[in-house]
Amino acid sequence: MTAVHPSKFTRELCNLAPVIPVIIINRVEDAVPLAEALVAGGLPVLEVTLRTPVALDAIKAMSKVQGGVVGAGTVLSAADVAAAKSAGAEFAVSPGCTDALIDACEAAELPLLPGVSSAGEAMRALERGYDMLKFFPAEQAGGAPFLKALSSPLPQISFCPTGGVSPSNAIDYLKLPNVLCVGGSWVLGGDAVEKGDWAAIEELARLASRLKA
Repeated sequence: MTAVHPSKFTRELCNLAPVIPVIIINRVEDAVPLAEALVAGGLPVLEVTLRTPVALDAIKAMSKVQGGVVGAGTVLSAADVAAAKSAGAEFAVSPGCTDALIDACEAAELPLLPGVSSAGEAMRALERGYDMLKFFPAEQAGGAPFLKALSSPLPQISFCPTGGVSPSNAIDYLKLPNVLCVGGSWVLGGDAVEKGDWAAIEELARLASRLKA
């Protein structure tokens, strides 16, 4: 019996909502109320980037929030993979794509959303069976016009553009046939997390959840 490729799982995640919040968290005590606000607003898939000392503790805390699916972002190495898996991450996101990282994620059974920024990188990921990819840094790498151009020669690949995506351009990506969702930090509301304004974040999440019909 053929095993299900991990890209199938990340594709299912990317179909759950039009926006995946990209979360840089500085205080672990903010983790649960932040996750609850985002999930309540209709954004269940949460990417916590491994860029702060409390990121792993935040993943551990958020993973207990009902209705949420929490993953680790900025996963760069086998050590990151092991730490994310141990903290309870259900998937990993990386800005790039290397064989070593893919091997580590597959060995740990941690589904990976690998990052690409060119047709060649996308083709190399596809050779490994990955047809659900992160497009990063989206705006700097060519934006929506670039992804539109890729949809014809590489129709089997879908993308989650991240990097420079905002409410003003998100819809340009989401209307493309090869874009399932986008990643963005604007749903965190600037200083709303620092202020503990969870109602504001929930409302931003609700608006974001309606971007794609």
